[in-house]
Amino acid sequence: MKKTAVVLLTLLLATAGIGGPILLAIEESQRQAFKAESAHALGYARDVVMRGDETAAQVAAAVKRLAPYADAPCAPASIDLMREIDLGSTYIQAVGYVEGNRMLCSSIVGSARVLELGEPAYRSETGAVVRTDVHFPFAPQYAFLVLQYGSYAAILHAQLPIDTAKSEPDVSLAVVPLDFYAPISARGHIDPAWSKRLGSAREAVFEEDGHVVAVVRSSSFGTVGIAAVPLHYLEDRSQDFAARLVPVGMLAGIALACAILYLARQQMALPYAVRSALRRKEFFLEYQPVVELRSGRMTGVEALVRWRRPTGEIVMPELFIPIAEQDDTIVKLTHQVLELVCRDIGFYLETHPDFHIGINVAPADFHAPDFLDKLQATLEQMGAHPSSIILEVTERGMLDPVVARETSGALRRHGFAIAIDDFGTGYSSLSYLESLELDFLKIDRSFIEAIGTGAPTSQVVGHIIAMARDLGLRMIAEGVESQAQAEFLLRHGVQYAQGWLFGQPMSFAEVLRRMEEAEEPAARVAG
Repeated sequence: MKKTAVVLLTLLLATAGIGGPILLAIEESQRQAFKAESAHALGYARDVVMRGDETAAQVAAAVKRLAPYADAPCAPASIDLMREIDLGSTYIQAVGYVEGNRMLCSSIVGSARVLELGEPAYRSETGAVVRTDVHFPFAPQYAFLVLQYGSYAAILHAQLPIDTAKSEPDVSLAVVPLDFYAPISARGHIDPAWSKRLGSAREAVFEEDGHVVAVVRSSSFGTVGIAAVPLHYLEDRSQDFAARLVPVGMLAGIALACAILYLARQQMALPYAVRSALRRKEFFLEYQPVVELRSGRMTGVEALVRWRRPTGEIVMPELFIPIAEQDDTIVKLTHQVLELVCRDIGFYLETHPDFHIGINVAPADFHAPDFLDKLQATLEQMGAHPSSIILEVTERGMLDPVVARETSGALRRHGFAIAIDDFGTGYSSLSYLESLELDFLKIDRSFIEAIGTGAPTSQVVGHIIAMARDLGLRMIAEGVESQAQAEFLLRHGVQYAQGWLFGQPMSFAEVLRRMEEAEEPAARVAG
């Protein structure tokens, strides 16, 4: 059932691995398309605002030039100036003098007629009078825009403010006053209420009524430029982006799915590989010296399990121990470790009862009903004493209080020593430790490394030492790499230590050689 769940989860992850990048590619295509069409619409709206501002600025300048002729607005000199303004303007078609709703005189050559302008469409807060959709007898087929300031007005083609150079026929454009409900100049579908979406911003882009709409505020006049680009532009651009991004997303998804399947296969293969390694006896032990800090004498070793694959590759326990702990494989591995200890070091323990070996045990070992029997059988085979073996269990392995008390108590009653390993990295409290039957406390290397560094954890080691002393536990410091650390630990009452300062993991033959070398000077002095 567990394997089936893993397979189903792997397939689900692989499917997500393929589909996820594709969906992200589609989403990114839509995002990029909206971004591009937003820029497209903003370009139109900004152009409309620029043309509207330039038109209004030319009209205002014309009115300012004509102001000195207010007493004789239709005199020949005034008419001449009107024509000069007309010829020099890029937006104004004609300019003239207005009374009421009539233009009494203008720059139109050959026309002395009075032009009827009709009622204004609206009057702005700044005093501008705007007439839209005005028709004149001299050009009845065209609609004009009349923009009036004071007594003078300019005649403009109605579409001139929105006649952009890059105009596309289905793009709607408009100049809309902020204080009026209708556009001054417009083409296509424009909702004047869109201008309210600006709020206090200068520009806004949004999607509404089947369009990507851009609204841009004029910095000089109370108007906005609006451009509405049909959504089919967005869809076409999205398809264009998708045509480029989706294949990339598909390739990324396939690569990710392959990686997931490969890792899943490796993970599913590892438990089998560990079981196979047990059958083939591929595990071996290395031993790290444990020394008495006061004398510097090696008093024991810790057995560290290693895995040598048929290829010669060495697999470290950080990889295979968690795999073995997922089922009862860890119990079988512990049994094999005991067999290896018996083979490697049994002869020595039989003749050196004061020498000890630390063996790591897992939570599953504490629950195994034959664990004690297996330990006793190993001792009998070696001819060793129970006190020669220190069983090292992590805080995590001791979290079940009932099992921890019962098992540790039974083991100690049979003479085995118990050490709590990697202390300080788990969740043990003082009251919990007091309830267990322990002999040693091993201080984790992370706290040893902090000694003398000024790091916050550098203070923790002192508290751990005090706790162990209060509980009457002997201490073994792990990961000691410098003489300064060793001296600090000795001053604070730590009895034993292990680490690269005293020797890295090695074969037991090398351990014996080192002990012999250490004994030779002492023997010469005694002789």
